[in-house]
Amino acid sequence: MDPSPVSTSPTQNPWQRFWDRGGWWRALLLAAAYYGVYQLLSLLINHLPGGQAAAGLDTSDPLGLLIGTALPIALGAAVLIGFAASVGWLRPLFGPQPRRQRGWVWIGIGVVVAINASALIALDFGSAGGALVATWLLTGLCIGLAEELLTRGVVVELMRRAGYGEIAIAVASAGIFAALHSGNLFTTDQGVATTAAQVVYTFGFGVIMYLALRLTGRLIVPILLHASTDPMILLFSEHPTQGNPLELLPMLSTPLIVATGGLLLIVFVVSERRVGARDAANADEPWP
Repeated sequence: MDPSPVSTSPTQNPWQRFWDRGGWWRALLLAAAYYGVYQLLSLLINHLPGGQAAAGLDTSDPLGLLIGTALPIALGAAVLIGFAASVGWLRPLFGPQPRRQRGWVWIGIGVVVAINASALIALDFGSAGGALVATWLLTGLCIGLAEELLTRGVVVELMRRAGYGEIAIAVASAGIFAALHSGNLFTTDQGVATTAAQVVYTFGFGVIMYLALRLTGRLIVPILLHASTDPMILLFSEHPTQGNPLELLPMLSTPLIVATGGLLLIVFVVSERRVGARDAANADEPWP
């Protein structure tokens, strides 16, 4: 059964009552505000001592990676945690959530884990260096926390509080996640084609992360899955071990995630509609 709208309490302040009403436009508003804060933090950090590497997005240098990528994302995550605390949502977000057991969801989780594990095994640690690997792992943890707290945490909570069904919530969560990455077209030198592929990939990945949340009822699961994805894929792309047969999975990560996410979304929509039809039929049956 889908969550019902959450009623506000008269003891709440106006700020809390505003956000407790939920809704898709509040989710968009918060995502846009987070994106603006993150970009502002990145701009400010670029002017700090050592920020020159950050300004050039030199992710092969541990210091540049730490300052230019990890620091603004970590600060953005802190802002999101502060927001959640201000509206009283820390427990709902990080505590147990509604679960629905669906064995087929493990397919998506398995694909992500297999890709990440293959990238780790096929990584040339000697070429990458221990400092860079450690910094990327820390950066990945910051990315997973910030982006999952926003899209699988706050966005999902806002949609559920407004009483939306789980299909709409899944699409909104993955869609906002993908839309955030469309900004890379303007903030990096990557072209339209690369950005478009990234948007499609992040939508499919977002669907898998939402279903992982739905299956386990714990936000920490998509956070950790996400935290292990970016470091492994990006490190592998720069420091692969030549001739390792396992390199095929991370090399094909984009089409694999897109196909898996799309397939699971279709199965999820069909499954939810069947459950809805069954619940409606049961509601029409006379009380015994």
